[in-house]
Amino acid sequence: MHLEKEGGRRSPRTLQVELHQTSAPTRAGLGLASSSHRPPLGVSGAAPESPYPRGAARQSCWTPMDQDWGSFLTERRSHSPVPHFCSPRSKEPYLTESTPLLGNSSQDKGSQHLPVGHPERIAVEESWDHSSAEWEGRSLLSSEAAGSSGSSSSDKGDLLEGASHRLSRLRRCARWLKVTSLFVFVVLCSISFSLYPDQGKFWQLLAVSPLDGYSANLSSHADSTLLQVDLAGALLARGPSRPGREEHVVVEVTQAEAPGSRRRPQQVTHNWTVFLSPRRSEHLVVSRTFEVLSRRGVSISIRAALQQTQAVPLLVAHQYLGASVEAQVTIAAVILAGVYVLIVFEVVHRTLAAMLGSLAALAALAVTGDRPSLSHVVEWIDFETLALLFGMMILVAVFSETGFFDYCAVKAYRLSRGRVWAMTIMLCLFAAVLSAFLDNVTTSLLFTPVTIRLCEVLNLDPRQVLIAEVIFTNIGGAATAIGDPPNVIIVSNQELRKMGLDFAGFTAHMFVGICFVLLFSFPLLRLLFWNKKLYNKEPSEIVELKHEIHVWRLTAQRISPASREETAVRGLLLGKVQALERLLARRLHTFHRQISQEDKNWETNIQELQKKHRISDRVLLAKCLMVLGSVICMFFLNSFVPGVHLDLGWIAILGAIWLLILADSHDFEIILHRVEWATLLFFAALFVLMEALAHLHLIEYIGEQTTSLIKTVPEEQRLAAAIVLVVWVSAVVSSLIDNIPFTATMIPVLLNLSQDPEVSLPAPPLMYALAFGACLGGNGTLIGASANVVCAGIAEQHGYGFSFMEFFRLGFPMMVVSCTVGMCYLLAVHVVMGWS
Repeated sequence: MHLEKEGGRRSPRTLQVELHQTSAPTRAGLGLASSSHRPPLGVSGAAPESPYPRGAARQSCWTPMDQDWGSFLTERRSHSPVPHFCSPRSKEPYLTESTPLLGNSSQDKGSQHLPVGHPERIAVEESWDHSSAEWEGRSLLSSEAAGSSGSSSSDKGDLLEGASHRLSRLRRCARWLKVTSLFVFVVLCSISFSLYPDQGKFWQLLAVSPLDGYSANLSSHADSTLLQVDLAGALLARGPSRPGREEHVVVEVTQAEAPGSRRRPQQVTHNWTVFLSPRRSEHLVVSRTFEVLSRRGVSISIRAALQQTQAVPLLVAHQYLGASVEAQVTIAAVILAGVYVLIVFEVVHRTLAAMLGSLAALAALAVTGDRPSLSHVVEWIDFETLALLFGMMILVAVFSETGFFDYCAVKAYRLSRGRVWAMTIMLCLFAAVLSAFLDNVTTSLLFTPVTIRLCEVLNLDPRQVLIAEVIFTNIGGAATAIGDPPNVIIVSNQELRKMGLDFAGFTAHMFVGICFVLLFSFPLLRLLFWNKKLYNKEPSEIVELKHEIHVWRLTAQRISPASREETAVRGLLLGKVQALERLLARRLHTFHRQISQEDKNWETNIQELQKKHRISDRVLLAKCLMVLGSVICMFFLNSFVPGVHLDLGWIAILGAIWLLILADSHDFEIILHRVEWATLLFFAALFVLMEALAHLHLIEYIGEQTTSLIKTVPEEQRLAAAIVLVVWVSAVVSSLIDNIPFTATMIPVLLNLSQDPEVSLPAPPLMYALAFGACLGGNGTLIGASANVVCAGIAEQHGYGFSFMEFFRLGFPMMVVSCTVGMCYLLAVHVVMGWS
């Protein structure tokens, strides 16, 4: 408050009280105090009573507007009291507020002040009275120079303002162009998808035998270029492991050659041999495409070669496609490249990018005549993976309420004895070992919250540590047959088991190779981080304040303004965000940026951290450990005990239900808010995209090209060339698309290659090369492996999201080195030592 005496002058006591309350430093030079400061707001967002009127200056050295300017200069010409009055060390009351995520600031040390009637101040004022005329003369001489410099500075300010205005206009134009182009693209894809109806497959039931076959004439389409024939029944996807007199079915497609110089077109016949499974209860769908040579009719006949005369039931369907295989592969490659452009340059969120790619691929399938139905598209989604992710996210959300992650962070800090690199290597090694026995997605779900909390305690940047950790999670998952989905697909193949590729042999062979990979990966990680500071470049107070602002803003955005009360709560949270942003601006202005050094008195700090970060709910922790231990044991039993008829998704869902009942939590919506719905939707869109690209023959085309390259190599060097090609093709493709459909497609391709009498290659070395490339290639990009996407989603929810390029700068060199080491290991074992 302002209590003034007559004549507009305040008493010394009033001035003394006001000087004690202020915290803003005195501006350089002489003149009136700035009025641009807003009244201070506390952390809670409420505005305390301010001793200054609205628009008045928030400094102690001020003068009323009716006061004489000369007397004001006389009062201001004192050097010694001013630093004491306006000391920059004094703190405002709102800087001592405490919030749940923000530690207490240092307390006010007190303000030094001198009364106006102090003898020292009177002596200084008298000295200024004698030199007043001289000072005013100098000020008149300097006013001219100040005017010229002021004009030049105003010109610079106008230039900067114009440049910033142009930059903002360019940004608005770029944003408008992005939204318009994407909207036009989506509209065109929607129109293309809606113009072509869902043809559907009309299956026809047949009964073929050596005595009774099937034949039919198919009507052709004028604009068709391919004919796709589908067979379903007790079939094998590939030839038998030991060719002999096996039961099979031969499909003959006969059509007339395109008319040319000849008067009478010749008949062209294509034969397709499909082997029958000895177990008649199995059901498998196989398909093959044939090129349509002319507009004349096409005839199809099916005959069986059986050891008995008993008929075999089959289902047959056909459909015409309007584009060639080369055109479909080109379209698929363009769609995949477009999705990567959207993700790499962060034009849109990666979930929306995957959805746009799925829409484009479905539109391409509709145009070519292979539009799938909605139920068919839903079947493309791997719900087992989504169920595994959802169940483990629920478990981790309840687990985080116990304070266990904070406790683990402090323990890891104590084991590393305050050394950051020792702690990082320890986390990476432990994640690699655990991922060898658990699924790498589960390992990421468990390790990411612990790592984030540990980095927050130590004022580290969690992004680099998380990227390194998930890379070693993918490396460790390749060590065993159950650590990564491609390994599970390879080991569960019945034909490979007949060739001796069982669980124990596969795990032993891969484990030795991954040990060599880890031996080279840790020094490379240290080399890549050689010039990078893992510590935050800002003080911990500012880092925590920025993180708190981000968390409160996300909380406000998640509240839907459906009612008046929710709108009011949202407004209060946004007001709190604005208050914290003003507090952050003042702290950035006050504090100098400084790079923290490694904590050398870690023994002293570890005691404080242990007192602060303890287990908050021991009963809930015991329940969580019991349920999580049961879930992990069921994961192992599912891999080793054939009597357990539960997939990984079912185990995770059942564990989540158990824990929700034991936790007895009534705030179920809070738990659901911690589920990474964007990550689940991204995986669903990615599954649809990959399956649509497979229907566009992209993955099949890659496998065929790899096979043709291997056949061109001389026979004595064919095995080495096959290992090199399979490793690097698998690594590059797995870094671009999901490795699960690629592995499932490459297994029959490599089996047919090994059974080809012209090639004569052993199958196990090719499968090991496929496993190394598919598992280690996931480190190449952010969407190359499921664990990468899960880790990025959890980090983004905690306010530490990392971009595609940030992951690529570290992951791609690690992928290249790890694949090189794995390739050398396979060459040394299978080519040099001759083990097959």
